[in-house]
Amino acid sequence: MDKLYKGLILGLLLGGNLRKRPEKIAVVGLGYVGLPLAVALAEKFSVVGFDIDKTRIKDLQGGHDWTNEISDDEMAKSTLRVSDEPDIMEGVDVFIITTPTPIDKNNQPDLSPVVSASRSAAPYLSKGAVVVLESTVYPGVTEEVCGPALEEGSGLKAGKDFFLGYSPERINPGDREHTISSIPKVIAGQTPEVTELLANMYGAVTAGVFKAASIKTAEAAKVIENAQRDINIAFINEAALIFNQSGISIYDVLEAAGTKWNFLNFKPGLVGGHCIGVDPHYLAYFAERGRVDPEMILAGRKINESMVAYIGGKVSRKLKMGDRVLALGLTFKENVPDLRNSKAVDIIKGLQGASFKVDVHDAEADPEEVKREYGLDLVSALEPVGEKYDCVLGIVAHTSYATMTVDDFRGILKPGGLIADVKGQWRDLHLEGEFERWTL
Repeated sequence: MDKLYKGLILGLLLGGNLRKRPEKIAVVGLGYVGLPLAVALAEKFSVVGFDIDKTRIKDLQGGHDWTNEISDDEMAKSTLRVSDEPDIMEGVDVFIITTPTPIDKNNQPDLSPVVSASRSAAPYLSKGAVVVLESTVYPGVTEEVCGPALEEGSGLKAGKDFFLGYSPERINPGDREHTISSIPKVIAGQTPEVTELLANMYGAVTAGVFKAASIKTAEAAKVIENAQRDINIAFINEAALIFNQSGISIYDVLEAAGTKWNFLNFKPGLVGGHCIGVDPHYLAYFAERGRVDPEMILAGRKINESMVAYIGGKVSRKLKMGDRVLALGLTFKENVPDLRNSKAVDIIKGLQGASFKVDVHDAEADPEEVKREYGLDLVSALEPVGEKYDCVLGIVAHTSYATMTVDDFRGILKPGGLIADVKGQWRDLHLEGEFERWTL
């Protein structure tokens, strides 16, 4: 009887408006995370997308996704409607917020994009609506930050008139194997009924769902996913520093160690981007707020941040002042155009500041965005203008670089020139003594 009574009360609170499946979904934020999700959901539901970036919306309406996560053919077939006008969210019963969660200059969480997105959606909330946050945050943000912003803008009460949920994004930009349809989705709702609605919605387009114990649990699960990767990469980076001093390549070490079945396959290098280089600071902030010293988390961040100076210093000491360098790769990872938090930029600007003449090529990045964001001009081709280069610095292992041959290097690099291979992408090339090689 008590269970039945609680169910009746919940039904009255919801006004009968909370359905087992959404009728209309709005994805707020159409970047690397939001657009693939919106396109996937649009195969099963009525979906609209909202983004404040007018240029982004114009491109999507023209059928092109510059992130390359969705092909032009997929865009053409999708029923997704997008707009930079918030009234496209009229009549929506489930809102999914997928905005970035950056950090400020002091490495503190910057929740302004999440708050702004919540305020954009708030006027369109109706009784029984559900708002799901997908952005990576520290535990408590959904209920303690998004909830109040939504209440203020809607005049409704969270947990009574509308309901909250959290389902962390797990998109890996550029990864064609681990896509939305193949990744299990962690979900949590403010009530069991909300969790069930999210299970039905996400379960229709993913490889199943895992119902977390609470919204805070789901938030915590996401933030440790990326912090764990950061710490593991930091260990490999520190090992690279140790072995490099004795002329031992970390890549040779990893190849040998990787023959054991339970050795974890992490690679050394730069840690940038919008997730792994950022999210550990959210966990550290949460820890410090609870008076816990996040020693390991911040130690990992310190090691990974130090790799810029280490790599730049190693390359600099092998060159003469005024030498010409061709830097290959500017995006934060291979085979994506994403320039956010690129550590390659820091290396390049460091070399330029040390009086080296650095040309930059990137096979994936948009030259206009590079100029706008970092003030750098990309060269359009690998062929040198004038004399050949003294050094080719491979920073990002785009496929077009990783497949370069010795003949390719002969065309751009002086005899005896330096091939500085940060990612170990040219380890198998037999240089036959023509060039000097350095790698981590």
